[in-house]
Amino acid sequence: MKFMQWIGAAALGVAFCANAVAAERGTADEAMAMVKKAVAHMKSVGNEKAFSDFADTGNASFHDRDLYIFVYDMNGNNVSHGNNPKMVGKNLIDMRDADGKFIIKGFVDTASAKGKGWVDYKWPNPVTKAVEQKSSYVEKVDNLIVGAGVYK
Repeated sequence: MKFMQWIGAAALGVAFCANAVAAERGTADEAMAMVKKAVAHMKSVGNEKAFSDFADTGNASFHDRDLYIFVYDMNGNNVSHGNNPKMVGKNLIDMRDADGKFIIKGFVDTASAKGKGWVDYKWPNPVTKAVEQKSSYVEKVDNLIVGAGVYK
Protein backbone atom coordinates (compact mmCIF):
# COMPACT_ATOMS: atom_id res chain seq x y z
CA MET A 1 0.00 0.00 0.00
CA LYS A 2 2.81 2.42 0.87
CA PHE A 3 4.36 1.68 -2.51
CA MET A 4 1.14 2.74 -4.24
CA GLN A 5 1.05 5.96 -2.18
CA TRP A 6 4.66 6.64 -3.18
CA ILE A 7 3.80 6.05 -6.86
CA GLY A 8 0.83 8.42 -6.55
CA ALA A 9 2.97 11.10 -4.91
CA ALA A 10 5.65 10.71 -7.57
CA ALA A 11 3.06 11.03 -10.34
CA LEU A 12 1.71 14.21 -8.77
CA GLY A 13 5.25 15.59 -8.53
CA VAL A 14 5.90 14.90 -12.20
CA ALA A 15 2.59 16.53 -13.16
CA PHE A 16 3.42 19.58 -11.03
CA CYS A 17 6.88 19.91 -12.61
CA ALA A 18 5.42 19.60 -16.12
CA ASN A 19 2.93 22.36 -15.34
CA ALA A 20 5.70 24.55 -13.90
CA VAL A 21 7.79 24.13 -17.07
CA ALA A 22 4.76 24.87 -19.25
CA ALA A 23 4.11 28.03 -17.22
CA GLU A 24 7.64 29.24 -18.12
CA ARG A 25 6.81 29.05 -21.82
CA GLY A 26 4.79 31.42 -23.93
CA THR A 27 2.03 30.09 -26.16
CA ALA A 28 1.49 30.50 -29.89
CA ASP A 29 -1.45 32.82 -29.22
CA GLU A 30 0.69 34.94 -26.88
CA ALA A 31 3.48 35.17 -29.48
CA MET A 32 1.01 36.31 -32.15
CA ALA A 33 -0.51 38.86 -29.76
CA MET A 34 2.96 40.18 -28.87
CA VAL A 35 3.84 40.62 -32.56
CA LYS A 36 0.58 42.46 -33.22
CA LYS A 37 1.25 44.69 -30.19
CA ALA A 38 4.79 45.34 -31.49
CA VAL A 39 3.50 46.28 -34.96
CA ALA A 40 0.97 48.69 -33.43
CA HIS A 41 3.72 50.14 -31.22
CA MET A 42 5.96 50.75 -34.25
CA LYS A 43 3.14 52.59 -36.01
CA SER A 44 2.41 54.62 -32.87
CA VAL A 45 5.90 55.70 -31.73
CA GLY A 46 8.04 55.12 -34.83
CA ASN A 47 10.60 52.42 -35.54
CA GLU A 48 13.58 53.78 -33.60
CA LYS A 49 11.68 54.21 -30.32
CA ALA A 50 9.93 50.87 -30.83
CA PHE A 51 13.25 49.08 -31.48
CA SER A 52 14.63 50.58 -28.26
CA ASP A 53 11.55 49.39 -26.37
CA PHE A 54 11.85 45.88 -27.85
CA ALA A 55 15.49 45.71 -26.68
CA ASP A 56 14.65 46.85 -23.13
CA THR A 57 14.49 43.58 -21.18
CA GLY A 58 12.61 45.39 -18.40
CA ASN A 59 9.74 46.22 -20.77
CA ALA A 60 7.13 43.57 -19.91
CA SER A 61 5.06 44.45 -22.99
CA PHE A 62 7.74 42.92 -25.21
CA HIS A 63 9.44 40.43 -22.85
CA ASP A 64 7.41 37.68 -21.21
CA ARG A 65 9.07 34.47 -20.01
CA ASP A 66 10.70 33.06 -23.18
CA LEU A 67 8.85 35.46 -25.52
CA TYR A 68 10.58 38.51 -26.99
CA ILE A 69 10.38 40.57 -30.19
CA PHE A 70 12.92 40.47 -33.02
CA VAL A 71 12.96 42.57 -36.21
CA TYR A 72 14.78 41.98 -39.51
CA ASP A 73 14.71 43.84 -42.79
CA MET A 74 13.90 41.94 -45.98
CA ASN A 75 17.64 41.51 -46.70
CA GLY A 76 18.23 39.64 -43.44
CA ASN A 77 19.73 42.51 -41.44
CA ASN A 78 18.78 42.38 -37.76
CA VAL A 79 17.53 45.79 -36.64
CA SER A 80 16.22 44.84 -33.19
CA HIS A 81 16.52 41.78 -30.97
CA GLY A 82 14.85 41.50 -27.59
CA ASN A 83 17.13 38.76 -26.30
CA ASN A 84 20.54 39.22 -27.93
CA PRO A 85 21.72 42.78 -28.68
CA LYS A 86 24.90 41.38 -30.31
CA MET A 87 22.78 40.36 -33.30
CA VAL A 88 21.66 43.93 -34.05
CA GLY A 89 23.30 45.45 -37.11
CA LYS A 90 24.39 42.10 -38.54
CA ASN A 91 23.27 40.50 -41.77
CA LEU A 92 22.12 37.03 -40.75
CA ILE A 93 20.42 35.91 -43.96
CA ASP A 94 22.66 32.83 -44.18
CA MET A 95 22.32 31.81 -40.52
CA ARG A 96 21.38 28.16 -40.08
CA ASP A 97 20.01 26.21 -37.16
CA ALA A 98 21.54 23.02 -35.72
CA ASP A 99 19.97 20.99 -38.55
CA GLY A 100 21.28 23.29 -41.30
CA LYS A 101 17.95 25.01 -41.94
CA PHE A 102 18.14 28.67 -43.02
CA ILE A 103 16.32 30.58 -40.28
CA ILE A 104 16.22 34.18 -41.51
CA LYS A 105 15.66 33.11 -45.12
CA GLY A 106 12.62 31.28 -43.77
CA PHE A 107 11.37 34.52 -42.19
CA VAL A 108 11.96 36.45 -45.44
CA ASP A 109 10.34 33.76 -47.61
CA THR A 110 7.27 33.53 -45.36
CA ALA A 111 6.88 37.31 -45.08
CA SER A 112 7.35 37.77 -48.84
CA ALA A 113 4.95 35.03 -49.89
CA LYS A 114 2.16 35.39 -47.33
CA GLY A 115 2.76 38.61 -45.41
CA LYS A 116 2.69 36.61 -42.17
CA GLY A 117 3.04 33.06 -40.92
CA TRP A 118 4.97 30.53 -38.86
CA VAL A 119 8.57 29.35 -39.34
CA ASP A 120 9.98 26.28 -37.54
CA TYR A 121 13.66 25.88 -36.56
CA LYS A 122 15.93 25.15 -33.60
CA TRP A 123 17.15 27.98 -31.34
CA PRO A 124 18.65 28.43 -27.82
CA ASN A 125 15.91 28.93 -25.23
CA PRO A 126 16.73 31.97 -23.03
CA VAL A 127 15.10 30.29 -20.01
CA THR A 128 16.53 26.74 -20.23
CA LYS A 129 19.70 27.64 -22.21
CA ALA A 130 19.16 24.47 -24.27
CA VAL A 131 18.77 24.38 -28.06
CA GLU A 132 15.10 23.54 -28.60
CA GLN A 133 12.56 23.32 -31.39
CA LYS A 134 11.06 26.78 -31.92
CA SER A 135 8.25 28.13 -34.04
CA SER A 136 8.20 31.87 -34.74
CA TYR A 137 5.29 33.94 -35.93
CA VAL A 138 6.41 36.69 -38.31
CA GLU A 139 4.58 39.60 -39.94
CA LYS A 140 5.78 41.84 -42.75
CA VAL A 141 5.51 45.56 -42.00
CA ASP A 142 6.71 47.68 -44.92
CA ASN A 143 10.30 46.45 -45.51
CA LEU A 144 10.57 44.82 -42.07
CA ILE A 145 9.77 41.46 -40.52
CA VAL A 146 8.54 41.53 -36.91
CA GLY A 147 8.48 38.26 -35.02
CA ALA A 148 8.26 36.35 -31.76
CA GLY A 149 8.59 32.64 -31.21
CA VAL A 150 7.52 29.82 -28.94
CA TYR A 151 9.53 26.82 -27.83
CA LYS A 152 7.88 23.43 -28.23
